Amino acid sequence: MTKWCTLILGGLLVCTGAFAQEKQITFSPFSHDLDNNDNFSPDGKWLCYDTRETVGGGIENSQSVNMVNIETGKEIILWKAPESIIGPKGSETGPAPGIGAVSFNHAKAEVVFIHGPMLEDVPARGPYDFPNRTGGRVEINKPGVRHWVDMRDIATDRDTTPGAHRGGTHRHEYSYNGNRIGFTYNDFLQKEYDRTVGYMEPHPDAPEGYSHYFAIMVPVVPIGTSKPGELEKAWGDSWVGRDGRMRAFIGRVRNADGETYDQSLFVADVPVGVDITTADAGSATRFPTPPKGITVRRLTTTWAGPIARGSLDGKHIAFYGKDANDKMQVFIIPSDGSSEAVQATSFPEGADLGVRWHPSGNSVVCLSNNRVAAVCVKQGSPLFGKHVFLTDQDGPARIKPVLSWDGKTLAYNKQVPTTIADGSIVKNYAGADYMQIFTLPIPDENGDGIADGIGQ
Repeated sequence: MTKWCTLILGGLLVCTGAFAQEKQITFSPFSHDLDNNDNFSPDGKWLCYDTRETVGGGIENSQSVNMVNIETGKEIILWKAPESIIGPKGSETGPAPGIGAVSFNHAKAEVVFIHGPMLEDVPARGPYDFPNRTGGRVEINKPGVRHWVDMRDIATDRDTTPGAHRGGTHRHEYSYNGNRIGFTYNDFLQKEYDRTVGYMEPHPDAPEGYSHYFAIMVPVVPIGTSKPGELEKAWGDSWVGRDGRMRAFIGRVRNADGETYDQSLFVADVPVGVDITTADAGSATRFPTPPKGITVRRLTTTWAGPIARGSLDGKHIAFYGKDANDKMQVFIIPSDGSSEAVQATSFPEGADLGVRWHPSGNSVVCLSNNRVAAVCVKQGSPLFGKHVFLTDQDGPARIKPVLSWDGKTLAYNKQVPTTIADGSIVKNYAGADYMQIFTLPIPDENGDGIADGIGQ
């Protein structure tokens, strides 16, 4: 298709054509990775991101977490490690610390993110790894001041400190009301256990020097030891609703034959009144267990994965399943399990990773074959399952989409050529283009949460 691009005040590049305006908002010579998290600030004016793939691969080599104003392009470093070691994950001396996968708190002007070991702690803790990371927190009006969220305690001569963990927390996500943080967890002391899901909340009994009390949410058993119906792994998790009472996740569960496994969609129910201090933090020989009162429900018996996303009203969950042609598509299911999952997309090429809910609950956005699609999922609507593409297929891949809290703006990443003051093109450590951030308005003239053009 024909496309016209104009450089406007502030250095922002606006491209127009038959689709809505796609606007590049970052141009700095480093990568800006959204990671498909809660990247929009509550007021929709800022996007937070990390800088992985700039000087080295992965989160382990990300040097900072930043935010950018989507109107002016102004970038602010929220937290940067004073010192770092660059290198491949798994090496003895590095990398460290590794800072990334940042998300906003909708209820407070702050962000949370993964933080690996500081350099002075590497001799004792080792370098960045899945079971060697915690959460960091920064108030956006106090950049450069980091607070520790969760305590890591790997002592083997006593029980683990109550409210602490013995490994690594990852992909931290605030509940909408800010009262809880969900995450995936890998244990260091008992590596025979696979990844699982946990949560934490501010508590007066949190370990000294840390803001939150940690607990496992989903119980798992050691790899290869499960009985029928038992979970060996939990991941791909997301809050369902506003108040942190329900967390959807993908689980690896043993089938009734005692031999094979399924990968299905589950929900953990965490009532508001659950006392997080009733969790067992475990020991070197005892795996942590959840607080009393948490229950786990299975919603599907067919393949699901690799991530689930809950609607803001708490009524539905979007997840990936397989269609009749074994293509990955987006499915919708009631969070209470009152009916079966319904296939919402039917893209010939399948749906790619990155599904996100519109805050109205009436639609989702997702990717297919390098196009951004808005899909109606309003229950009972004749438009259910119909979609409109918001972009064409031109150019570099669009990945990691995120929606603003008012549902009016979409953002995503693209790797594009980046120039510096002398006009020369610069590349990252591997000789590839830097990841930049683009935004796109969601066309919705009547404000019903269903993009204009669906069904036309």
